[in-house]
Amino acid sequence: MFIEQGIKPENKFWKYILGFLLFMIAYTIGQVPFTLAVLYKSTSMGNGIPTDPSELMNVLDSNLTLFLLLLTFVAAFIGIYIAVRYINQQKFIEIVTARKKVDWNRVFFSFSLWAVFTIVSIAIMYYTSPQDFVVNFNLVPFLGLAVIAILLIPIQTSTEEFVFRGYLMQGFGTLFLNKWAPLLTTSVLFGLMHIFNPEVDKIGYIILIYYIGTGLFLGIITLMDDGMELSLGFHAANNLIGALLVTTDWTVFQTNSILRDVSDPDVGFDVIMPVIVIFPILIFIFGKKYNWTNWKEKLTGNIDLNNLENDSILTDKI
Repeated sequence: MFIEQGIKPENKFWKYILGFLLFMIAYTIGQVPFTLAVLYKSTSMGNGIPTDPSELMNVLDSNLTLFLLLLTFVAAFIGIYIAVRYINQQKFIEIVTARKKVDWNRVFFSFSLWAVFTIVSIAIMYYTSPQDFVVNFNLVPFLGLAVIAILLIPIQTSTEEFVFRGYLMQGFGTLFLNKWAPLLTTSVLFGLMHIFNPEVDKIGYIILIYYIGTGLFLGIITLMDDGMELSLGFHAANNLIGALLVTTDWTVFQTNSILRDVSDPDVGFDVIMPVIVIFPILIFIFGKKYNWTNWKEKLTGNIDLNNLENDSILTDKI
């Protein structure tokens, strides 16, 4: 019943378009501090304004860059909250879960599972291929990074989940009146959202397979579990642990982490393997733990308006 929570007579699809535009406006406003800081630093040093994404990330101190980039998502969260509450007139929890309240045990289980996997994976790679890493640890900058990351990365990752696995998933549900089309549409949009990341320049557009595949994985576990608690935990662990443990010169977040990866990215290992091996294993683990059933209906089924607890049938979707 997760997608169905957004399908109400008064919730026309155009409201979701308007709400998403509000989110994008808020996101753009949130970028203003970073843009002004980069302009000030560049002009004060007599340099031209950088246009290359990698150069742009290196104008300011890395902790300040991270703080200002993550601040963008604070503004974005305000935008999506206003959209849900005042444009769509829904309770915010309705785009988060079909349960009466958020199941934090699910969030923490997913976070812990992926955090442990990430830490173990990085440790194995470090000890098997030490030539690919440089110790980057410096106590004071790392402590600054830890404070910024712990406070703001969960806001960043949660906001992305609220928008794609919550708001837009339900929005496209009102348009298509099925499960599979919102799942695929939001996965592609999630992938395309990352198209301007520096790693696209480094690896090429093939990395979109990873981003779209990640969106598909997060969408599947949201629909199967009737809520985004698992996706919230996974996404937070993925970005937070990654930011603290290892950084590279070609990713969007370049941080004062413990290690720096100086190797060239491997398309097979970094892009393909998570999508076709690791994510299916995680889906299997979640499915066993939470006793998921009726997979076909939850992932591809139609939405029957007659079964919804509404006072009237939604006849005009747009």
